[in-house]
Amino acid sequence: MARDSTATRERILQAAERLVLEYGFGSTTVDGVVAASGTSKGAFFHHFAGKDDLAKALVARIAAADHHVLAAALDSIAPLTEPTARLLEFLAYFERSADTVTAEESGCLYISVLTERQLIDTGTADQIVAVVHAWRAALTDLIQDAFHGRPPTGIDAERLADHFFVTFEGAFLLSRATGEPHLAAQLRVMRLMVTALLT
Repeated sequence: MARDSTATRERILQAAERLVLEYGFGSTTVDGVVAASGTSKGAFFHHFAGKDDLAKALVARIAAADHHVLAAALDSIAPLTEPTARLLEFLAYFERSADTVTAEESGCLYISVLTERQLIDTGTADQIVAVVHAWRAALTDLIQDAFHGRPPTGIDAERLADHFFVTFEGAFLLSRATGEPHLAAQLRVMRLMVTALLT
């Protein structure tokens, strides 16, 4: 019974995610989610108190996946000890996995939710902010180590970390919009730019 309940909740979340990505959070209704998931209103309200609760659960699921991706990337460079090599391999990790990342529709959910921030509660938006801060902190540490205490003139480690995040999200959106492999290409440009800064 618990397994059936978990499967129903997941089906509702998957349907809601598709609808939010296609129509936006404001235009996604409980009735629409119920119809798209093939469940009932009773099942919906058994798992979620309402749309705000659903949004929070959607973002929590994607945030957990993002934290897992970050942890996997950091694990992949754990055997490396040279700071510049660690940073460049971290960037290369995402360049190599770009096709897999682009195939997952979840990445645009943050944008869909944040563009309608007035429709969600603070806790939901805070989850997204926490993910951004986690990525920023990890990247900033890698970049600062790679600078060896001598950052290039005019380059701040935290701003460079933000630039990577913006490049990643922007290239992801461009890839989803055009169906072309912009993500891998833009991440390669980013890696080459960082290489030039450090050598």
